Amino acid sequence: MKRSEALRALSHEHHRGLVAALQLKRARQDTAADARTVFLDFFEREGARHFRAEEELLLPAFARHSEVDHPAIVRVLTEHVDLRRRRQDLETGVDPEPAALRELGERLEGHIRFEERVLFPLIEAALPVGELERLGAAFARAEPDHE
Repeated sequence: MKRSEALRALSHEHHRGLVAALQLKRARQDTAADARTVFLDFFEREGARHFRAEEELLLPAFARHSEVDHPAIVRVLTEHVDLRRRRQDLETGVDPEPAALRELGERLEGHIRFEERVLFPLIEAALPVGELERLGAAFARAEPDHE
């Protein structure tokens, strides 16, 4: 299924998240610091805002057409909390363990793949076209250059 225009910007951000996840998954003792920096930079530039947009715009729109405790909503929110906690741990830690970075990379990649393969198709099927268009406009207003 072709991605709706409304969700295309989020999908582009997911691509950049996958690049960070790959760096993390490849972390070794000699590359751990660089992988940490790539992830923290990604999260600061895009990840935090991306999570907020999903939590404040995307998931409430989906909840209007499903149950508020739909398993996909619960999973995304829980994973957001986990990824934020891991980011905080990396910010305060000095020497990240390569194994922990690789696990973070796996979790980030799995989260993104779930949203792309499960959540977004559910939303595209549930929301009427007009509501998807309004959602896309709300995402555009939430971009940093609109603040």
